[in-house]
Amino acid sequence: MSDPRTDKAPLLSVRDLTVQFPTRGGLLTAVDQVSFDLADGEVLGLVGESGAGKSMTGSAIIGLIEPPGRIGGGTIHLRGDRIDNLSPAEMRRVRGRKVGMVFQDPLTSLNPLFTIAEQLIETIQTHLGVSKKEARERAVALLDEVGIPAASRRIDDYPHQFSGGMRQRVVIALALAAEPDLVIADEPTTALDVSVQAQIIDVLKRLCSERNASVILITHDMGVIAETADRVAVLYAGRLAEIGPVRDVIQNAKHPYTEGLMGSIPSIKGTESRLVQIPGAMPRLTNIPTGCAFNPRCPKVFDRCEKERPALLREGQSEVACWLYDEERKEAVT
Repeated sequence: MSDPRTDKAPLLSVRDLTVQFPTRGGLLTAVDQVSFDLADGEVLGLVGESGAGKSMTGSAIIGLIEPPGRIGGGTIHLRGDRIDNLSPAEMRRVRGRKVGMVFQDPLTSLNPLFTIAEQLIETIQTHLGVSKKEARERAVALLDEVGIPAASRRIDDYPHQFSGGMRQRVVIALALAAEPDLVIADEPTTALDVSVQAQIIDVLKRLCSERNASVILITHDMGVIAETADRVAVLYAGRLAEIGPVRDVIQNAKHPYTEGLMGSIPSIKGTESRLVQIPGAMPRLTNIPTGCAFNPRCPKVFDRCEKERPALLREGQSEVACWLYDEERKEAVT
């Protein structure tokens, strides 16, 4: 499942990633055999309903699965080096230096007891080994790049002295402070108003582009994906339903679940009398249906869907986990 845009080795390679949590009700599989590649400088969007496994996939890549959760299978390679089996101490050296993280709520990333200067300078010195003076200069330059007014003065303020939008800009600066190859942005604009959302996404996309950093953008907002991502991966019940170029997936969705997601978005032309509503709800992760996880809600379900889990099948520029695209079925239909 290499990046269709290039024959170069991918920056990130995720293969059959499985994340599990033991519970009283049984083993909960939050991410179930998810595979994808990410090229240098590429923006990959992860979309799906709440509970689909988007954030858990990002947390697994950066090594932030909280016990008793664990990676139950699969591999993660960054620049050819396996990182899913590293010790906590080894993973801390990867986190920040090679992989940066932008969280949904900036207050979870910023320590309220320390100034912005202290937090940025510590991160830069830890990973880049520069002097405190040079680290401060880099920190001020970063704050200026992300659009913090009077950065040289405001760097000595505390997080509570910034607005939500300004705090998120600081978090982006913190994620980029050690010049990582990969940035994982987990719902970075959810808590912000629409005008600030656009500014934050623009800042993130511009700075990553300038540094040739790759981005995994986790979001519910297909509009953000359409404007920002190169490719999009659609997750459902912890499984990959569809992955492909963003234009192809948005304009020509193949998986019935993706079709439902796209049909639920209002058109700016206002021509629809009713939006599409996907019936039912996502299954409990401790009780995934046999076969395709989406089959109880799918309008195109047939016998095989209820018995066999579909593999990712190539269809045009995309890959889709749906038996509708099995060669034997397509031949039978035609």
